[in-house]
Amino acid sequence: MPEIVFDGVEKSFGSVRVLPPVDLKLADGEFTVLVGPSGCGKSTTLRILAGLETLSGGEIYFDDRPIGGLEPKERDIAMVFQDYALYPHMNIARNMSFALRLQRVPKAEIEEKVTRVAGMLNIGHLLDRKPAELSGGQRQRVAMGRALVRDAGTFLFDEPLSNLDAKLRAKMRTELAEMRDTIDKNMVYVTHDQVEAMTLGDRIVVMSEGVIQQQGSPEDLFKAPVNRFVAGFIGSPTMNFIDGDLVEAAGALRIRGDGFDLPIADDTAARVRASASSAVTLGIRPSSFTVEAGTGPTVTLKTVVSEYLGAQSVLVTHCGAAEVLVEADSAAPIRSGDVRDFGVNVDEMMLFDRASGARL
Repeated sequence: MPEIVFDGVEKSFGSVRVLPPVDLKLADGEFTVLVGPSGCGKSTTLRILAGLETLSGGEIYFDDRPIGGLEPKERDIAMVFQDYALYPHMNIARNMSFALRLQRVPKAEIEEKVTRVAGMLNIGHLLDRKPAELSGGQRQRVAMGRALVRDAGTFLFDEPLSNLDAKLRAKMRTELAEMRDTIDKNMVYVTHDQVEAMTLGDRIVVMSEGVIQQQGSPEDLFKAPVNRFVAGFIGSPTMNFIDGDLVEAAGALRIRGDGFDLPIADDTAARVRASASSAVTLGIRPSSFTVEAGTGPTVTLKTVVSEYLGAQSVLVTHCGAAEVLVEADSAAPIRSGDVRDFGVNVDEMMLFDRASGARL
């Protein structure tokens, strides 16, 4: 499996630049997830890697070998698309083996690979059926199997689960995670779903408007986002953002705003003082609140909607004019209209420069 390097890769359609120069290194055997909102450039990046789009600038290297000028069939890749793209007149076995038959691979080898991969994906009993006889999830497994039998060095996935319902998407996500641990290949996966990214990725690359905002492990991006965009995109329910002002009170730094006045943790305060920013945005995750106020810092919130999700509830509350989400234990239900004090874990609070969005 090659180490994949993007060196100043650009893409423009006419006068419209959709991908500014991108520098990115994908390690050998790594499962990398490109994630971001629609139009951020993640699928374009994948299609350039696959050879389905031409480069407007820069180069891509597989182990120091430039591949930007190679045809897709010369890049040792296999791709799974959002659309299953199965041949309706062929049974599943022939769909999965189509590329191998074009390469004139011996029949016995084809049968061995198809049987092995079908068993891995739990579709061995479907090999004699036609695509029209399969469910959406089964067809998606066939599309993945068609890529896996090729035994390519790099596998590319372009939002392969987006056509599935929520329950099947969760099941396929688990199967992909298991497959990732059993197949020692480069895998590059594109999605707009941050849950898929957090579940599957060894490394996540967060993109916005063609620019890489941050890359790292799921834990790195969740605990140490570099800016407001990454903090708001990674994590579910999403992080709360409330504008406030920094003030010194009795030698300690605090953040005050409409409906709240909270202390700043010492390590965060030191970084904020060094930045000389005063107009900031407070970032706090829904899980950083506690229903029992205790003796620590608190904030008064009015519950507008309580979304019951089973063991947990997500409360939509108001803090002044701002909407704030809170994760709460459903065993002690809080009803719409309730006003109460919630404890706040100040060690988990983050501050962002209001103008640039950079984390302080």
